[in-house]
Amino acid sequence: MDFRTIVDIPLPDFRIGPCELLLFVGSCFADAIGQRFLEEKFRAIVNPYGVMYNPASILHTVQRLVADAADLKSVKVAFLTLGTNHVYRLKETGEIVDNCQKRPQSLFQEEALSVDECADYLQQTVDVLHQQNPEMRIVLTVSPIRYRKYGYHGSQLSKATLLLATQKVDADYFPAYEIVNDELRDYRFYKEDMLHPSDQAVTYIWERFTDSYLSDEAKQFLKEWASLKAVLNHKPFDPESEEYQALIDKTMLKVGELQKKYPNFAF
Repeated sequence: MDFRTIVDIPLPDFRIGPCELLLFVGSCFADAIGQRFLEEKFRAIVNPYGVMYNPASILHTVQRLVADAADLKSVKVAFLTLGTNHVYRLKETGEIVDNCQKRPQSLFQEEALSVDECADYLQQTVDVLHQQNPEMRIVLTVSPIRYRKYGYHGSQLSKATLLLATQKVDADYFPAYEIVNDELRDYRFYKEDMLHPSDQAVTYIWERFTDSYLSDEAKQFLKEWASLKAVLNHKPFDPESEEYQALIDKTMLKVGELQKKYPNFAF
């Protein structure tokens, strides 16, 4: 007897190899998954100018990365995580701002982008990235984090707009939103604010993601790195003891062997 529904994840026609360079831009959910890749010693660019919630700000981040001559040509896969279709325009100029920088709210006008407007900003982002690397794969996700300030109905309308927009863009899609809302539909998978997914939920999404997107070689790398990471993260009772120092020396030798086996290992 099944007590929950499992979200099917269509297998992509590409795989992420060990320690390849990845790009994460978007909401704090992008931050959580991107940081997990960094912890696992993949190379990753994660929200270099801060968290971005809407499609316009995600485009601005990518354009700024290009202007700053970031190494986007080596990026294997870019993950764009959408949080909301709401943007803030500076009344004086009409431009969409990515950060209000604690200026008075009266200077800005809040606006909800339409499905087509969201799709247009996303397609522009995809086009800019493909100009840097035509072989780069783009994966869109919608953050499962709800926005209490919109009201829960308004939050659902915002997510629906984003979900519809992703279907209009030439990119892959990973169902993070659906996994949290359909598989993990229980408040025990949320943090104390009852809005953000718990660490356990993020770990579950990470497991579903890696199972679908990582190559067999990358999965093998994670297994080999896991035992070394456990030793390096352990806090010994006596870090100066001969036994512990010998263990660290032995572990670092194994790290060196891993670096030879996986040249992109970002230790």
